[in-house]
Amino acid sequence: MATQEGARAPGLVTVVGASAAGTAFEWYDFFVFASLTPTLGKHFFTGVNEATSFILALATFALGFFVRPLGALVFGMFGDMKGRKVAFLITITMMGLATVAVGLIPDARQIGIAAPLILVALRVLQGFALGGEYGGAAIYVAEHAPDKSRGALTGWIQTSAALGLVGALGVILAVQNQLGDKAFEDWGWRLPFLFSAVLLALSLWIRLKLNESPAFKRMEAEGSTRRAPFSETFLRWANLKYVLLVLLGVMIAQGAVWYCAFFYTKFYMQQILKLDTGTVNGLMAVATLVSAVLYIVFAWLSDKIGRKPVMLFGMILAVIAFVPTSPFCAFRLMTEAANPALAKAQAAAPVTVVADPADCALQFDPVGQTKFASSCDIAKTFLTNAGISYANQAAPKGTVASVKVGAATVMSRDARGQSDAELKKTRTGVEADLKAALKTAGYPAKPDPKAVDKTRLLEILLVLVVAATALYGPQAAALVELFPTRVRYTGMGVPYNIGTGWVGGFLPAAAFAMMAATGDIYFGLWYPVVFTAVAIVVCLLFWPETKGRDLHTVET
Repeated sequence: MATQEGARAPGLVTVVGASAAGTAFEWYDFFVFASLTPTLGKHFFTGVNEATSFILALATFALGFFVRPLGALVFGMFGDMKGRKVAFLITITMMGLATVAVGLIPDARQIGIAAPLILVALRVLQGFALGGEYGGAAIYVAEHAPDKSRGALTGWIQTSAALGLVGALGVILAVQNQLGDKAFEDWGWRLPFLFSAVLLALSLWIRLKLNESPAFKRMEAEGSTRRAPFSETFLRWANLKYVLLVLLGVMIAQGAVWYCAFFYTKFYMQQILKLDTGTVNGLMAVATLVSAVLYIVFAWLSDKIGRKPVMLFGMILAVIAFVPTSPFCAFRLMTEAANPALAKAQAAAPVTVVADPADCALQFDPVGQTKFASSCDIAKTFLTNAGISYANQAAPKGTVASVKVGAATVMSRDARGQSDAELKKTRTGVEADLKAALKTAGYPAKPDPKAVDKTRLLEILLVLVVAATALYGPQAAALVELFPTRVRYTGMGVPYNIGTGWVGGFLPAAAFAMMAATGDIYFGLWYPVVFTAVAIVVCLLFWPETKGRDLHTVET
């Protein structure tokens, strides 16, 4: 028996290693795009204000998530009908080629409007491919794994996401340090995308060595019944109820928690707290390395005590850390640790915009045609771009907007009807007055490097990492165990990608837009709070414990 087990072990190691390595590469591609979103905004979305450029770049990143459910549907049906291996060979090839192409396309200064259109098209292709990747890799490992260690072994798929992020941040930091900030912003940002060509070749070589999964081969051998994964999954209540349960009981929380912990925190520290990129990337790299271990720990724990209690723990911890009005709000604590002068100034001298509501536009212009020339818009545009939280106070109709900074009041000016040059001059004057008032009140232009408490920042990030990994670690096993073999790829892939793709993928852009709309830098946190709270209720009431289920079941 010892010899037999020893013969099987290398096969299982190869299965897990090949699946995780390929998935890590696909996440590397995705994370390079995410990490360089601010830089891509400057190159591909020119001619709009800073806040709009940033939101457009985030929206382009999110657009790839929008098509992920379609990719999951297409590759899910293909994987359920033709096999797991071929499906995830196609997804990895598509993802890799699209990423390399991002590093080759000219920017808006060179080819104008064609540049952002091509970038958007490539993001759509990336998202479409990634829609079929996770389900294929998770199912492939789960269908090879022994029942008692399925959680721990599929946990490596989640860990591969962390390794992909660490790899992306590592390559970006290495290129930045080698070229310097200016060269990196000018052209060096392309190199991390081009490096994907090497990773693609390695990943394909590894995955080509794999065979089809045992559960799929057994299903093929047991009968030639015609399979229709789409109708069986979505038109039969026995399977559809699990699709809805996965979406509402886990995946909307997964998208909200994970992308808030690993993406919105990064955007928040860079764009709102104005921490330098090197510090932010360093903190995120450490947090992500810790997460690589925690995925396995929580996945292993779910083999012992069950998937449901571990995932619920992650969701509940996340809500506690996200609620913006709570003294335990991670982002408020992050502000105090990263920029204590800002936190102190916000408490001592709160900012209020007093204006006629009819004069105030949403600080977002996707087509770049709005000039934001009213007195209210000029004041709010500056405050939004500066990352200053403010309250709103209605003024009588026709009132010129003013900004209260503590006890001081700064009058804005109306520039409607002015030429571009006159508008620029008016805006510059108002901004100078606001900067002076904010400086007097103690608002810093950027954090004092000596005052940044990196240790505390890392501790706060690790709380969010624990929440995200507790929810995500057991997830692959839990999702695979819910569905029968015939529709497993389709059944878990679609709700997974709606949750992570739509809820998670749009989180950074939605949260930032919510902040820009209200003036409250913490208001966007209600986005993940609401989704996660709904999932806690659904999971608690309806999610069955699936630990140890037989995956060779073909019928429901």
